[in-house]
Amino acid sequence: MSASADLVINGGKIVTPDAVFEESVAIADGVILAVGAESAMPSARETLDASGLHVLPGVIDDHVHFRDPGYPHKEDFASGTAAAAFGGVTTVFDMPNTIPPTGTPEILAAKHEMAAQKAHVDFGLYGLLGEDTIRHVPELAKTVIGFKLYMGNTFGKIPTPSTGAMLEAFEVVAATGKRVSLHAETNSIMERRETRMRDAGRVDPLAHLASRPAVVAVEAVSRAAILAEWTGARIHILHISSADELRPLREAKARGVDITGETCPQYLFLSADDYGRFAGVIRVNPPVREKRNQEPLFAALADGTIDVIATDHAPHAIEEKTRNDIWTVDCGFPGVETQMPMMLTEVAAGRFSICDYVRWSAANPARIWGLYPRKGVIQAGADADIAVVDLSREWTIDDAKLQSLSRITPFHGRRTRGLPLHTLVRGRFVMRERELVAAARGWGRSVHTIQQLPAPTPRNIDDTITAIVRFPTVAGPTGHATPHQRGKR
Repeated sequence: MSASADLVINGGKIVTPDAVFEESVAIADGVILAVGAESAMPSARETLDASGLHVLPGVIDDHVHFRDPGYPHKEDFASGTAAAAFGGVTTVFDMPNTIPPTGTPEILAAKHEMAAQKAHVDFGLYGLLGEDTIRHVPELAKTVIGFKLYMGNTFGKIPTPSTGAMLEAFEVVAATGKRVSLHAETNSIMERRETRMRDAGRVDPLAHLASRPAVVAVEAVSRAAILAEWTGARIHILHISSADELRPLREAKARGVDITGETCPQYLFLSADDYGRFAGVIRVNPPVREKRNQEPLFAALADGTIDVIATDHAPHAIEEKTRNDIWTVDCGFPGVETQMPMMLTEVAAGRFSICDYVRWSAANPARIWGLYPRKGVIQAGADADIAVVDLSREWTIDDAKLQSLSRITPFHGRRTRGLPLHTLVRGRFVMRERELVAAARGWGRSVHTIQQLPAPTPRNIDDTITAIVRFPTVAGPTGHATPHQRGKR
């Protein structure tokens, strides 16, 4: 142990997925040096009195759209990560539907460089997985947190791969050990229904919901699980919006498929009843659904069917959210700054415990994405990614005061209880006393500089394709060898 620390946090209640206990935390060189009694802490250059506060591992939000590069009027990495810091979020994973999409090694490298110059918090980047990018998978896999595949159309109009291409993509990604995050909505159903709505002259907000019934997600989750089971791919279902998706998710987990899932505050706290109040502001993909879905989603978090709480932070300009024709309204709204206060409000109400929240927001994402125990936990040796939270602090969400460039959400005016007061990333304050630390811009770094859990050595893509062609009918889920396994014999 070093003779001294950079910072010691005293008097706070440390939260883990299993317990809450009052201890001090010593931090040196960006890493947690020790957790224990205040009397056992080393001398420190600085101390923070956290008496009466809770000390949480920083949130890992595995689903954000910071719109950079390509849409600077909506958001950029500086404003998006500033908003994250105010929400107690210390690591974000940014989606690939930017301009250009991160589908080649060159584009990915440029985005990494840009993000490193602007980020206040740590970050991972997704690689785009589609018919035209499969050949780039082995190289992209070296520096992506995972891959994103769009089974259905959403903002950015990323082409949806055929099921044949999706199967091939899963086979190729499986060889790298990376996980595939899925926008799980069946595109052909949505396009047909949207066309019928338009032809009928429907431009009202509820037409969007009608064009994307829950069956589009049920079918997509089921199909993705089958392809993952066949290929051995590791998959993650993004933004679960309906109770109906839980059955195929549970069944796939029971069969041993490496499948995880997330939901978001919009599906827990908003319903179809809110379209009348918020109109296009509420438009998001998948859509906010009927109120009957809310309690099953909370229950699925509680029983582990859903693993993660994320945000799908998807900012747009005010004029892009307030058009009268719902089909011209951009989908999504900000979320990284409001997720923690909204979830902590439910902790205060007794719906679930603070330990549950830490499990869903930090520990589980760290494990799923291969960052545990370096992130997602407060223990010696972990990165000092910490949110110091006042569980009694009341706050009213005010769009005009958000850090995001997109200052329009359906949560404006909502009163919350529980607020992060300080956010530290690798031991440095990036938000302190509810003020952004300006010098923290550029402090955020890629998680790919952090040692991750070992993954299988990527094979040459030509060998993988050869195996697919040579053994096209080998049944993986029955216990027989998959094409990849046979090719190695």
